[in-house]
Amino acid sequence: MAETKNLLLLFEHPTEPVFMDKGKTVTVFDVPDNFLTDRYRPISNEVQSRVGEKVQQRVPVREISIPDLRIPMSLGREEQFSLFIPKHRRIAGRLIDIFVNMRSIDDLQSVAVYARDRVNPVMFNYALSVALLHRPDTQGLDLPSFAQTFPDRFVDSQVFRQLREESFVVQEGSRMPIVIPRDYTASDLEPEHRLWYFREDLGINLHHWHWHLVYPFEASDRSIVDKDRRGELFYYMHEQIMARYNMERFSNNLARVQPFNNLREPIVEGYFPKMDSLVASRAWPPRFDNTRLSDLNRESDQINVEVADMERWRDRIYEAIHQGFVMDERGNRIELDEARGIDILGNIMESSILSPNRTLYGDLHNFGHVFISYSHDANNKHLESFGVMGDSATAMRDPAFYRWHAYVDRVFQEHKSRLPAYTEPQLNYTGISITGVQVAANGGQPNMLTTHWRQSDMDLSRGFDFTPRGNVFARFTHLMHVPFTYTINVNNDGGAQRFGYVRIFMAPKNDERGQPMLLRDQRLMMVELDKFVVSLNPGPNTVRRRSTESSVTIPFERTFRNLDANRPTAGSADELEFNFCGCGWPNHMLIPKGLPEGLKCDLFVMVSNYENDRIDQQLVGRCSDAASYCGVRDRLYPDRQSMGYPFDRLPRTGADRLVNFLTPNMSIVDVNIRHENRVA
Repeated sequence: MAETKNLLLLFEHPTEPVFMDKGKTVTVFDVPDNFLTDRYRPISNEVQSRVGEKVQQRVPVREISIPDLRIPMSLGREEQFSLFIPKHRRIAGRLIDIFVNMRSIDDLQSVAVYARDRVNPVMFNYALSVALLHRPDTQGLDLPSFAQTFPDRFVDSQVFRQLREESFVVQEGSRMPIVIPRDYTASDLEPEHRLWYFREDLGINLHHWHWHLVYPFEASDRSIVDKDRRGELFYYMHEQIMARYNMERFSNNLARVQPFNNLREPIVEGYFPKMDSLVASRAWPPRFDNTRLSDLNRESDQINVEVADMERWRDRIYEAIHQGFVMDERGNRIELDEARGIDILGNIMESSILSPNRTLYGDLHNFGHVFISYSHDANNKHLESFGVMGDSATAMRDPAFYRWHAYVDRVFQEHKSRLPAYTEPQLNYTGISITGVQVAANGGQPNMLTTHWRQSDMDLSRGFDFTPRGNVFARFTHLMHVPFTYTINVNNDGGAQRFGYVRIFMAPKNDERGQPMLLRDQRLMMVELDKFVVSLNPGPNTVRRRSTESSVTIPFERTFRNLDANRPTAGSADELEFNFCGCGWPNHMLIPKGLPEGLKCDLFVMVSNYENDRIDQQLVGRCSDAASYCGVRDRLYPDRQSMGYPFDRLPRTGADRLVNFLTPNMSIVDVNIRHENRVA
């Protein structure tokens, strides 16, 4: 029987033929002659014996009858693959179905080996990843980081020549990391470039890719897509990205991002990615300043959509919000109520197979990405593929991503603004009061957080094709903060032990003009930092929590990770949960950069009644640790309240500022975030 871990070798060296050697333990697949492509079948013995003398492990591949792969093979191997293009989603969904429905690991290995050299490499990676995450017999596998198999989506193309030279000339033990330059996509003449460290961060872009792996759009098995509160999670994860991005803008003396709310206006910001796609052997196309969207007519992608279609979809979604219901395909009303409304709207906006009426409400979010990513060649006159906005692994590099998602979030907030405000009884936890909050770095000044730069290495050898084997390291510069600890003093006036749900948020105190923020605006910049359960004994309690324990983030090592060094022991519950943990905000980006003189923020802490908020379920393993943005694998979202509570709705009358919003179970403290421009 095939070993499940051998399936992971199929991710390595994605454009090389499948029979080439893979893995740190030199491994080859013994591929049946019939499985080879037409180029290599006549010379099977010659090519398969080339790596013979150094092989340490052989993996037999059983010859089986192969399912119909005509649909998956209809996307060319050299084409770019995009989850935002409906045709590509359908093709990928078919390949996912084939992988998920194979009866055994042996059969899955056989069909994956056969498909690997025939289907698009990026789509193969996506479909096999989704299948391995969702098949019961492969859930324990630890998926390799997408950055390690497709480094071209994360690295300046100029660095590749240096990496190749290093791997070709220098023996493995003597190789040096190649430093990726910090400022390679623009100069200081472009104000948006001040945010390079956020938009082009490896961990942030990996989070976005992995989130879409865990929450795929299409599959014939509805359970793969239909996860608990999926639509709401789409809204909340992206809303939090926008809150974080706007705090970073304040950290660089820039105003909040302007929503792209008029599709007929030019996109002021250009973007020149300076990356090459190794699959397509093409440079990622740029977008010039002041580019306008045009009607799309691209026959090869089966796209014929007008800007007016987008405007119609938008208007129908707004109409549904204002009427308080959507119509399904049979003409039935589905109420947009307090409990499910945001979840339904999220599924309509992202337009997965869960959308109640794709015909009526369209595909607004995804086609926003498609229109922007094709704006340089809308009718395919120049045979150019899509720009970085068309790929979930690269979209967050583009300033237009944030303008588009600021608008998407504005639509969601239209619904949220129509819900009744939380009342004091809904917010209060009778008998529980917070008497003090402090946050401090180890041995540091209270309520002063510090950020700086750090350099970290990542092994990109798995994605380096047709080069000598062995580690090839790239050195990334990224933001880092000094780890800190929250100390929260809570009083329990009741006579018995009680359980509280501690919710920690942070937002800037002042707007871009230096004026104190109104809560109706400040709530949209409330960044969730942590959420955890605490038991409260009668009387005073002191709660301490480290920043590294955040429910939002995954540990630093899982972004810049060595998969083999960090994996849990084989067969353990921890191992089962490990790959889901690729989804999560990177811990090194937990707090914004801040300013040299300090960015003044409100740190908000609330202890809500856990008995009202709890979801009764067993959370085994470690992958509930980034549940705030990613949920928990095969479980319900571990909080009964709306995502973003208590800031997901407009404040009650009289609570125009944060200080007026507080009930006794809440507290705020002034925090300063200071940036030191040094590499440590």
